[in-house]
Amino acid sequence: MRGKILNFFQKEIDLEHIPGAALSISYKGEIIVEEIVGNRVVYPEKAPIKIDTVFDLASLTKVVGTLPAILRLIESGDVRLDDSIGYFLPEFAHNGKQDITIRHLLTHTSGLPAHKQYYLENLSTNQILERIYEQSLEYESGTKVVYSDLGLITLYKVIETVTGDTFAHFLEKEFLKPLEMFDTGFNPTFERERYAATEFSEKRNDYKHGIVHDDNTESMGGISGHAGLFSTLHDLQNYASMIENDGVFKGKRILSEAVLNLSRRNYTPFDSEYRGLGWILNSPTLSSCGDLFSNESYGHTGFTGTSIWFDPEIDLHVILLTNRVHFGRHPHILRLRPRLHNLIRSYF
Repeated sequence: MRGKILNFFQKEIDLEHIPGAALSISYKGEIIVEEIVGNRVVYPEKAPIKIDTVFDLASLTKVVGTLPAILRLIESGDVRLDDSIGYFLPEFAHNGKQDITIRHLLTHTSGLPAHKQYYLENLSTNQILERIYEQSLEYESGTKVVYSDLGLITLYKVIETVTGDTFAHFLEKEFLKPLEMFDTGFNPTFERERYAATEFSEKRNDYKHGIVHDDNTESMGGISGHAGLFSTLHDLQNYASMIENDGVFKGKRILSEAVLNLSRRNYTPFDSEYRGLGWILNSPTLSSCGDLFSNESYGHTGFTGTSIWFDPEIDLHVILLTNRVHFGRHPHILRLRPRLHNLIRSYF
């Protein structure tokens, strides 16, 4: 398997679909493959990926950061799925949004638009939130799935409102430290050589190294509920181990089994895209986990070229980290991920 995986990656690197990759495969609780291949930066000068290279997780932030934070608030009795967002953020309950709940935001069924280019106006975090509060819905809540960053930005504010803490500090205290994820966080301050470079920034006249790739998150000072986290392969192995072991890491209970099971249910059987709480579930078509993962599989992806997928039927999980946006925003990753997962899953 290792040789075929390396050959697979080399073809993608030669085609300039990705600069390089870091990959971890765990089977029945044991890491059976851990590989790094290619470069963390190509332009202006090549430098290889290392095992401790720090990647911009992009939308993996939604399940590595925002989801566990909300699950903690559910199990502690501070929130429930059917709490309206307006209960916590009264300014949000305008223009038809008064009945939108935490469940709607986590399942991407709120009716909010998928994306808005707030960064074009150089809006601050508070100004972006004000725009979301005034936003009208584009479809009836609870009727279809439209993947929306706006919903996760809103949840980030809900978390801070309920906890009375900053999102970054709450995550560090409740999850990153207990999971020994010491290289994970927002606005990292490692030396430049640690980072997998992302896209060229006209504003900076340089490729981004440790500066969040997502434009709206950059406007928000690098911290949001939809993007902003940076991490390494080893840190994500710790997180994935906790998820796979129903909330336990190295004998410590991080989250309850009950609340994690809650997150993995299918809340959108009415749509072609199945959604848990935060999680993408294996859906009938166009799933990034490919064609061979079981129907119980769940995971998530990130725009920069990252993903995590779990197949509980055989106790398998796969972590893929790339910085494909170093080459621009071409959609090659949309074919790469499922084909890679097909290759891996065919061995089990």
